[in-house]
Amino acid sequence: MHPTKKTARVAGLLYLLMGIPATFSMVYIPRTLIVLGNATATANNILASEMLFRIGIVSELIFATAFIFLVRALYRLLNGVNKTHASLMVTLALVSVPISFLNVLNEIAALALLRGAAFLSVFEKRQLDALAMVFLGLHRYGFLVDAIFWGLWLFPFGVLVIKSGFIPRITGVLLIVGCFAWLAVSLTSLLLPSYLNVVTRLATLPQAAAELPIMLWLLIKGAKVQPLDDPAS
Repeated sequence: MHPTKKTARVAGLLYLLMGIPATFSMVYIPRTLIVLGNATATANNILASEMLFRIGIVSELIFATAFIFLVRALYRLLNGVNKTHASLMVTLALVSVPISFLNVLNEIAALALLRGAAFLSVFEKRQLDALAMVFLGLHRYGFLVDAIFWGLWLFPFGVLVIKSGFIPRITGVLLIVGCFAWLAVSLTSLLLPSYLNVVTRLATLPQAAAELPIMLWLLIKGAKVQPLDDPAS
């Protein structure tokens, strides 16, 4: 197999391995366990499904770790197109990783409060539930802050795909659209939170359509072999 095609397939596989735990931790866990505005119900859900909640924490760490290797593979694939854009892509993507790791601490803190260690006996259960809900809220906002970089890295990624000549240009266009969709959600949450639900609904399709096509293309089709290493290119 040609090195370019092999690198593309590896990137597609890493994209898939990143996407599964990301969807599980960012979509499934919140919808299944967290009841917005109801600390008691949320606490009961988490304690009744503690292992599921813990799997969500580990999935989030796997997602952040896989992101590092994905970006490395994409750099190998696309740095011959434009090294400046490829370096910018890597930088913006990697900035999000430590934010993701630190954000997991909010979930761990919430779980510690809900389990009620002996030294927390000075608090009533409803107070612990409320404090845990605060940390879960911070975790949610941590996602929204991280979304700034989940969006920004897609712009140079999209530009590289469009210029590459060995990946369909439409996938690059979708990546750029996805960039602005992520930014819209993140900035709305910080500036105009009352409109967040509306913007999130409008941005859901562009966010999904941004990365799913490129992931499937890389995984299934790889990349069209061309003399990328030719100095003239």
